[in-house]
Amino acid sequence: MHIHILGICGTFMGGLAALAREAGHKVTGCDAGVYPPMSDQLRALGIDLIEGFGADQLALQPDMFVIGNVVSRVRLPDGSPKFPLMEAILDAGLPYTSGPQWLAEHVLQGRHVLAVAGTHGKTSTTSMLAWILESAGQQPGFLIGGVPLNFGVSARLGAPRRPSPGSAPLGAAPLFVIEADEYDTAFFDKRSKFVHYRPRTAVLNNLEFDHADIFDNLAAIERQFHHLVRTVPPSGRVVVNGLEESLTRVLHTGCWSEVSSFGEAVSDFSAEGDPQAFDVLHQGCKAARVEWALTGVHNQLNALAAIAAAHHVGVSPEQAATALATFQNVKRRMELRGTVHGVAVYDDFAHHPTALRTTLDGLRRSLGQGARILAVFEPRSNTMKLGAMKAQLPWALEPADLAFCHTAGLDWDAAQALAPLGVGPGLRAQTAADISTLVQQVTAAARPGDHIVCMSNGGFGGIHAKLLESLQNK
Repeated sequence: MHIHILGICGTFMGGLAALAREAGHKVTGCDAGVYPPMSDQLRALGIDLIEGFGADQLALQPDMFVIGNVVSRVRLPDGSPKFPLMEAILDAGLPYTSGPQWLAEHVLQGRHVLAVAGTHGKTSTTSMLAWILESAGQQPGFLIGGVPLNFGVSARLGAPRRPSPGSAPLGAAPLFVIEADEYDTAFFDKRSKFVHYRPRTAVLNNLEFDHADIFDNLAAIERQFHHLVRTVPPSGRVVVNGLEESLTRVLHTGCWSEVSSFGEAVSDFSAEGDPQAFDVLHQGCKAARVEWALTGVHNQLNALAAIAAAHHVGVSPEQAATALATFQNVKRRMELRGTVHGVAVYDDFAHHPTALRTTLDGLRRSLGQGARILAVFEPRSNTMKLGAMKAQLPWALEPADLAFCHTAGLDWDAAQALAPLGVGPGLRAQTAADISTLVQQVTAAARPGDHIVCMSNGGFGGIHAKLLESLQNK
């Protein structure tokens, strides 16, 4: 089959393209501003990439157009379509589908799917789970919204049959681990992506309000999570964070599968000890000990979720803990980009206020109270751009000694939102409308021994390299 992917450079669609190519399909694709790292990865796989969404791409005559959720029916100010290729596909009556639906029909069918859902920690937890299964000899397939350092790729098909069949129903079915996003599927399918995946093991890691551009309130997201729960078979298992009231409400709406809880002291899986070295308790009894490089209570909970999910397919907590000792995390998850004159610069994907807070809390716990943390962040997600969570920013940045906010593209006053911290030169928070000014502010404030954490769900204008260069010249 020849598929042509619209929006191919997104993390999900790029991973789908890699899976399709590995499965033997012919894959081409297009995007606006074809950009690395996904463009480099795809070209290395022999996938032809086209710049833009021109209608002339109909000449490729693929068997199926796979539409990413970046594509819409929006019109430009002059009345012309922003995505003329999509308009041409519709006019010609050509076959098209969404990425999640194509994946479900051509990759996930016949596999035991382990899906990891949640507002935070999806990428890290999915990566942990894939590594646990890999270390246990299961050769899982996976599609992850990032690049796990243990694997070096964001997607692969995995073994066609499970190397060590489990005792559960369909125990011989190959395993596939997927990051289960609640964002909508496509402009023509407004359901969350994860309802397409039909998991036998569903992880509900946490649930807060997010994606204010498509959800009106938390209840609307809870409804989508319940749609996911409805797809889990009776012999399947829902792994749920017992600390989250929102997830309790989701399950109270109805659950027809086994439930395994984690997080709370009375959960099926709980932890005792520091997040960097803790005992794993299974139904109150010590089952394993995790000693690893990651920090933060959030990562401790992510680990419990992954251990509980792996347990459903026959991997013991002890095996899982052994695997986590060699887990290297994901690119852009507290990734050290360099150290200059004693100042360390990190890259982190955090963008929701809770993620900002947990990232900084984890670093503070690791460093102690003596070291200074400088938080440099970009409110880039649609939710943050809308200002839906601006009131939470002072709380989110509280663990940092200094905070620096990039304000380009915002239609709300970041300085006003950060006022409880104190805003201005020499105060706890500063704002800047451009990257160069931001770099100057951070460089002027930094001193040996500091830890600078740059947090964004985008490229952040290459600020990491610019900071390291600026610090070198200080």
